[in-house]
Amino acid sequence: MNQSIGFIGGGNMAEAIIGGLRKTTQDFQIRVTNRANHERIQRLVDKYSIKATEFQELVENSQILIIAVKPKDVQGVLKHLKNYTLQDKLIISIAAGIPLKAFYKCLPGVAVIRVMPNTSTAVLHSMTGLVRGEAITTEQADTAEQIFSTIGRILWIPEEKMNALIALSGSGPAYFYLFTESLIKAGVELGLNEEEAEMLARETLIGAGKMLTESNKSPAKLREEVTSPNGTTFAALNVFKDNKLSQIVMKAAQACVRRAEDMEGEYSE
Repeated sequence: MNQSIGFIGGGNMAEAIIGGLRKTTQDFQIRVTNRANHERIQRLVDKYSIKATEFQELVENSQILIIAVKPKDVQGVLKHLKNYTLQDKLIISIAAGIPLKAFYKCLPGVAVIRVMPNTSTAVLHSMTGLVRGEAITTEQADTAEQIFSTIGRILWIPEEKMNALIALSGSGPAYFYLFTESLIKAGVELGLNEEEAEMLARETLIGAGKMLTESNKSPAKLREEVTSPNGTTFAALNVFKDNKLSQIVMKAAQACVRRAEDMEGEYSE
């Protein structure tokens, strides 16, 4: 294919995607531009053998534009893009909270796909949601699938489900990291040193993840198989139940969705 991808923004998510692509394919020429933090851009260039360019060169010479700036900066990017011919270009936005209508309003007729990966792209295990814009061709949809399938699994969804997806897979890695942090702290309190506790917590999380991936059993079934009646795991899970863990998780997911909805209002006008 050997198409050219231009990353507008060089933050953590952009780097995760670039790193994932470089691990799996050489089919894409990659350019990146950023209005600030030139030291970071140079680090990306050195690490991934990509090309740093000015905004104009990137837009004019990239068939695919990935908008990877903070949500508050998307409107500024769109205003700049109005100065260029975007016909036959595919725009992919990975900015949370920016609906497709914001692109249609500023760039009528633009071919845009809204995408929400997560930072596990760096290890090729992202769960990425994609929303197809009105002007997207079959070929462009296939291109987006090729890009994001190289860094994990993908799921096409209608836009009204995007905020729910953000609450689960977009923000989800942070939930597991927080739980792992808490488990490490508990281990230290129970007498392990920090190195021992971290190793035990990390490897347990990895093992459980592989069980979820490689077993045909549901999470509930796997949990039941670990839990002997009135045993040690049973006692621990009862504490989670008594403290309404499922309600806490629901409240956290709802808070994530509300914030995504707020961002849609803040940044898409």
